[in-house]
Amino acid sequence: MNVNEKFCGAEPASMVADCFTDPSTWERADAQWGSHERKALVCRRVRNETHDVRTFVFSSEDKRAFGHEPGQFITVSVDINGEAVSRCYTISSPPTRPYTLSITVKRTPGGIMSNWLHDNMKPGVVLHAFGPAGIFTPASAPAGKLLYLSAGSGVTPLMSMTRAAFDLGLNRDIVFVHSARTPDDIIFRDELTKLSAEADNLKVIHVCEGVGTEADWRGPTGRLSLELLEKHVPDFRGREVFTCGPAGYMNAVKEVLLRGGHDPARYHQESFNFAETVEPVAEIDAAPQNTEQSTGGTYTVRLAKSGKTFTMSSSETVLAAARKAGAALPSSCAQGICGTCKTAVLEGTVDMKHNGGIRQREIDKGFRLMCCSRPTSDLVLDL
Repeated sequence: MNVNEKFCGAEPASMVADCFTDPSTWERADAQWGSHERKALVCRRVRNETHDVRTFVFSSEDKRAFGHEPGQFITVSVDINGEAVSRCYTISSPPTRPYTLSITVKRTPGGIMSNWLHDNMKPGVVLHAFGPAGIFTPASAPAGKLLYLSAGSGVTPLMSMTRAAFDLGLNRDIVFVHSARTPDDIIFRDELTKLSAEADNLKVIHVCEGVGTEADWRGPTGRLSLELLEKHVPDFRGREVFTCGPAGYMNAVKEVLLRGGHDPARYHQESFNFAETVEPVAEIDAAPQNTEQSTGGTYTVRLAKSGKTFTMSSSETVLAAARKAGAALPSSCAQGICGTCKTAVLEGTVDMKHNGGIRQREIDKGFRLMCCSRPTSDLVLDL
């Protein structure tokens, strides 16, 4: 794949090839379902991946195709016990299969959304989601040789990338190293085995902490280490690396690669663990604050559509202040990543420090992320 190529798939299959060379095609696909737009999704299939992981396959209620880049996520929103709950999940399906979209979810003990999905989602059930977002995608860093490193449900964005490359016949040089507790916990195990058998340049390595019930396990055991990489991926220093998994895993991977002499400029990781995002007001209020902002004054915020007005300190985020005032704003990660709280600022100015959840062209149109924006004047918001 060269620097001008992009994965895409919002248009019918006959137009997928055009997305590689025609930027205007990607713009049309991107505009079809924006990250701030809420869409109804209809569950079509539920597939068990492991004993506690399921894939949920959706189509659009409006019967339109989906458009996204492999590695991006959507923000799912449902009412649970009378309260709106939103969580971000990576899209595990590839954009090359545009008429369905899948998320693969691990049931998390105490996880509100993951348990609801496992207990309630079945064919015909409708839920709502905000459109694809995120910059963790190979389209942002094209390379001839790739190393995918994942653990647990962090396999999902890398699976989307692998499926897309295979569907498009790119024959890319990919080494996919996935870590799991036991062989029984390996997500997409059979499919990855099949893909590696059919693709000339895809090598799949599963690393398990223990063998569990599979006494004849022949793969590597233990945890990912520099020694393991040297043995199974001796050319890892020359590969573009994409990593996703629990925060501890990603930190350990970064340390191993640095110790092994891998160029940090060729390292990419998912910047947030979306598995069970929670964002109570107390946590948002406790977010790091700029000391210069904390000495500011008080401003008035008016919501243009609802007519609600409240006052807030310049040291607060707009999202936190709105919640205190009883105003319902859509949100999920509360860290400037997912883009769910994207809102047009009709009047006034804010200081926004985001983490990739909004694009420059959206900023130019007046949109801001409320979770990481602090007022520098009175505001009127398009809410």
